[in-house]
Amino acid sequence: MNLYLRLIWTLFRAWRLPKIGIEETIEREFRVLPNDIDINLHMNNGRYSTIADLMIIEFFARTGFLNVLLKRKWKPVVGGTIITFRKELKFGQKYRLRYRWVGGDDHWNYLSFEFLTMDGVLCATGYSKGAAISSKGLVHNDLAFEALGLEKQSPSLPQAVCFWKESEAQLLNAAAR
Repeated sequence: MNLYLRLIWTLFRAWRLPKIGIEETIEREFRVLPNDIDINLHMNNGRYSTIADLMIIEFFARTGFLNVLLKRKWKPVVGGTIITFRKELKFGQKYRLRYRWVGGDDHWNYLSFEFLTMDGVLCATGYSKGAAISSKGLVHNDLAFEALGLEKQSPSLPQAVCFWKESEAQLLNAAAR
């Protein structure tokens, strides 16, 4: 992530906002800045994932997971992102990013994000998967939830995430050949 000023602002802002539960949705306003655009003068497709990374940091800070990570010397990792685009965000345009946890499996947690115009038109949507990693490898979600003082929650994953997991397994199998 090369958005250091936005990162610092995100951390400062997140620690000042109220704590949230893992099941709560967060939303934040952004503006398409000059370093976000490509030659078509709209937000670069890669920037969407980078901006979504800022929201995972805010989500971690506001749920208390960032403190757990620091205390236990775990590191957050993103294991993949899937995104689809519907409408461009133009230079200077304000937009909202909505972010929420939708479930997890043994190690990975799946988070949904939506980029919306200020009047609610969907511009892009997708999912990221993230986990905590220790010196021994991926941290089991049972341990991560316990460290947060929560029982592991296991809502059924959205069908799109299940298809993504299946597609990912096929990609990895094909690459191993």
